[in-house]
Amino acid sequence: MYYIGVDLGGTNIAVGIVDENYNIVKKGSVPTMANRDGKLIIRDMADLCLKLVAEAGLTMDDIAYAGVATPGTANNRDGVVEYANNLPFVKFPLASLLSEYLGGKKVYIENDANAAAKAEAIAGVAKGEPSSVMITLGTGLGGGVILDGQVLSGFNFAGAELGHTVVVRDGRQCSCGRKGCWETYSSATGLVRSTKEKIAECIEKGIPSLMIDMVDGDPEKANARVAFTAMKQGDKAAAEVVDDYITVLAIGIGNMINIFAPNVLSIGGGICNEGDNLLIPLKKKIAKEIYTREGYPATEVKIATLGNDAGILGAAVLGL
Repeated sequence: MYYIGVDLGGTNIAVGIVDENYNIVKKGSVPTMANRDGKLIIRDMADLCLKLVAEAGLTMDDIAYAGVATPGTANNRDGVVEYANNLPFVKFPLASLLSEYLGGKKVYIENDANAAAKAEAIAGVAKGEPSSVMITLGTGLGGGVILDGQVLSGFNFAGAELGHTVVVRDGRQCSCGRKGCWETYSSATGLVRSTKEKIAECIEKGIPSLMIDMVDGDPEKANARVAFTAMKQGDKAAAEVVDDYITVLAIGIGNMINIFAPNVLSIGGGICNEGDNLLIPLKKKIAKEIYTREGYPATEVKIATLGNDAGILGAAVLGL
């Protein structure tokens, strides 16, 4: 049998046809156009699903079910997206609407971060481990928790919002309404903000830094690569940005390990492309944050392996 996996984002709808060995045999995408009626989004989603099934040389009889990884609070029991702040979904019956277009096929839904965590647990870096946590460092800080093989979503399906745990009292304002959320420091957006602030400080105080030249003297041009790139060339100010970033990331990860004690904690997102420049100092700092420092089996901290396909694969395995 084959499975349809849908990764629904605010910008694009990505769909993959996945076989029993978790290989994506066909995939494609279309723009979400998130400012329109939700039913139109589902229609385009369904059209793409049917198109890819046909292009893969299959029929819907070959499809066991479809899964959708969606932003927001996904009621995986009733197939309803309770709320998504970047899509027109409030009490939105996503599963039943998509099922109608797909000839009555069963449709499962799950929060996108939870689905990615399940994908890593079944087919990625945490394969074979009963418990794992995945965090994704992107525009925000997404998180998913798998305990004894099951997604932890809470009684109201809004659990595991790991990025909205506070790591700095009265810290940066978060879009969720709290201050000092982990997301505001350890997401790619948080790293960019820290980089901009450091560049502005260097300019104001006359401190030389390669970062200033890299952004042509305009802090607003900074991206998530600037500090790491300058740090690798020996820039002191950039090294401070990177060290601060990794320190707060380690504090948050230490919290997750102390709470959930997973076999594996995986990290995804573009920042992970820094490889050992991120992972080696991060592991050293995490070792100082965890409760089980000595004499206990340690949680393995690894880079996630499924990359941009995690959403599709996570959706495709929701029925397993």
